[in-house]
Amino acid sequence: MLGLDGITAGYERRTPVVRDLSLTVADGEAVGLLGSSGCGKSTLARVAALLHRPWAGTVTLAGRPAGGYRFRAPRAQRTSVGVVFQQPRMAADPHLTLRQLIAEPAAATGRGAELAERVAALASTVGLTPELLARRPHQVSDGQLQRACLARALLLTPKLLICDEMTAMLDASTTAALVAVVEEYRAEHGAALLAVGHDRVLLRRWCDRVVDFPTGG
Repeated sequence: MLGLDGITAGYERRTPVVRDLSLTVADGEAVGLLGSSGCGKSTLARVAALLHRPWAGTVTLAGRPAGGYRFRAPRAQRTSVGVVFQQPRMAADPHLTLRQLIAEPAAATGRGAELAERVAALASTVGLTPELLARRPHQVSDGQLQRACLARALLLTPKLLICDEMTAMLDASTTAALVAVVEEYRAEHGAALLAVGHDRVLLRRWCDRVVDFPTGG
């Protein structure tokens, strides 16, 4: 499903934070990427999600090379990947209600109306009540907001889900609940998973295999 070959990436053309790294995630496979804070694994996750252009190397999704990054990525590739970031407040528009936040990916597809029922179903799946859906990010907890961000990532039924430290800011019960949602989604849709984190125990429980991020990037 995902192929990263010889990826080198960084910011502002300074010292790269990812150097010549390769990684594959097969269809339906769950792969954990383990590394300490600041090692570059989040940058690699953004490259895999077509949100950050690498300086060198190739990204392939479902056997096809990436056709672009960010808004220049082809819609079919962009919507085949769902992403959940570590800090939900950095990833959520503060002006949107949670209902609007979950529906956000549909805005670019013109499918908002037909996905209304799916928004409600996903909200229920991740444990959000109708009352919470009417609130904005500043009116809910980090855990509730991260639930909405997970629902948003699943809205367009991606074949690859990237969870970048998704549970790092959550308590044990919320972590267990969201991991269960991801596992159920994968079982139903045969989706692949790239889980980025620093908790080896959690990644081993969650994933088919765990890859150590190379020391020094």
